[in-house]
Amino acid sequence: MAGNKEKIEDLKKELSKTKYNKRTEHHIGLAKAKLAQLIEKENKRSKSGMSNAGYYIRRSGDATVILIGTPSCGKSTLVNELTGIHSEVGSYSFTTLKIIPGTLKYKGAEIVILDVPGIISGAASGKGRGKEVLSAVRSANMCLILLDATRPKDYTIVKKELRLSGVRLNEHLPDVKIKKKAYGGTSISTTLKLTKINHETIKAILAGFKIMNADVLIREDITDDQLIDAIQGNKKYIKAITVINKTDLITDKQKKSLKKMIHPDLMVSAKNKENLETLKQIIFDNLKFIRIYTKEPSKKADLVEPLIMVEGSTIKDVCSKLHKDLVKKFKYARIWGKSAKFDAQKVMLHHIMKDKDIIEIHTI
Repeated sequence: MAGNKEKIEDLKKELSKTKYNKRTEHHIGLAKAKLAQLIEKENKRSKSGMSNAGYYIRRSGDATVILIGTPSCGKSTLVNELTGIHSEVGSYSFTTLKIIPGTLKYKGAEIVILDVPGIISGAASGKGRGKEVLSAVRSANMCLILLDATRPKDYTIVKKELRLSGVRLNEHLPDVKIKKKAYGGTSISTTLKLTKINHETIKAILAGFKIMNADVLIREDITDDQLIDAIQGNKKYIKAITVINKTDLITDKQKKSLKKMIHPDLMVSAKNKENLETLKQIIFDNLKFIRIYTKEPSKKADLVEPLIMVEGSTIKDVCSKLHKDLVKKFKYARIWGKSAKFDAQKVMLHHIMKDKDIIEIHTI
């Protein structure tokens, strides 16, 4: 009798050979559901035997960015240049054997950059300590995919292994609500027309997960993959940027070709320190940081060291970051800057801050 790994490979082959159309939609949906369950079982089975040595990540700084790429794509050189640490660098595979953190200080923010071992094909199944490396992605705020300009096909490997490990890059949790009930079958309500999956397939996929009675509300045009992700509820949704390194080794014509093929956020040469300042800005921007300056009553604002927050942060969020008891003692705040209707506007906890705002907090 075939084990989980064999069944997984058989289903992958079957799906790769099956062309998607209206006639095969139902079958593909069921196969994907079964595959997702087998992968989850296999991950749980192997997790108990997984070594965590060198892979514990203590949260620090304002955000954590993890560098993911295949061996020898230049991760260590890049993190050295960005943070000033001295991770071992070599022109051979698996130079980095553990997670090495460094801190990028930029515009008042402290961003922890993690240099991890390169991932190879089969990493999600455990090859090359891949499960340990990929599990580290889940604790990061952002993923920086680094590619070797001379090996563009590695991009397919990296994306595939991340997806198989349950990481969803630049996606969001599907707007699907599933409320299980004791009886009555499955009812499906939608707020828009579904063009990528039909009701019959939705019910069949739910049944595959032993959900026979439920009220389902769908608020976006989802795919079968998104439905499965919503049912399992164990995926990590993370912001990612793609950077092509070692551009000093290719021609301008090859650079243009890579841009069309991969659409990277930036092309750099870590070795020659090209475009690294631009990369710092891209990292900062994609983390959605805003800088908040504080001031005490009757004193000038401290415009040297900003408090780093994220877009959408409220006065309450600022208070919580400054001191755990500040929300309880909060009376009101005055603000100056983009979010204020006028200077020294009096606001309460729900007020949303904007970049470079100045805040003066008054307590009881």
